[in-house]
Amino acid sequence: MPASIEDQQKVLQLQSIDNTIAGLSNKLSSLPEAIAHRELEIQFNTARDLRIAAETELKDITPELKRAENDVEQVAAREAKDEARLSAGQGTPKELEQMQHELGSLKKRRAELEEIEIEVMTRIEEINLRISQHKAAETELAEKVSKALELKNTALAQLNSELETSKENRETL
Repeated sequence: MPASIEDQQKVLQLQSIDNTIAGLSNKLSSLPEAIAHRELEIQFNTARDLRIAAETELKDITPELKRAENDVEQVAAREAKDEARLSAGQGTPKELEQMQHELGSLKKRRAELEEIEIEVMTRIEEINLRISQHKAAETELAEKVSKALELKNTALAQLNSELETSKENRETL
């Protein structure tokens, strides 16, 4: 027995509403705003992780700088003490000659240690620069993530509203 025209129209309306519901459900799962939000969160987390890694590297290198500074200070103090003894002329001529040789060695050692100290300071400057760059990127991305979340929530609310309306229309048929 063929269905009445009225029943056929209801079935077509139901099919249309079901298609709309399926399309809206599909949009919910692949919402461009949600994808953009997710990608920005990944970028933000990456910037944060890079900043934390740089801060950890800075904490690890700081004792190395202190050690280099102490080494330079010790050699400089020894050099000053030997120069004072040499200037005072304390000791035999042979001892004074050895002291002059030792002063030359101390000056070379001090120059080497100062070079190490400069290298460590340069690395610290580079690390601090990276930290500030990562902080700036983190701040910028945090703002973008916040805006993307607002856009995502607005789009989700609109789609959910349309979905609820379609479901209500289906129920009334």
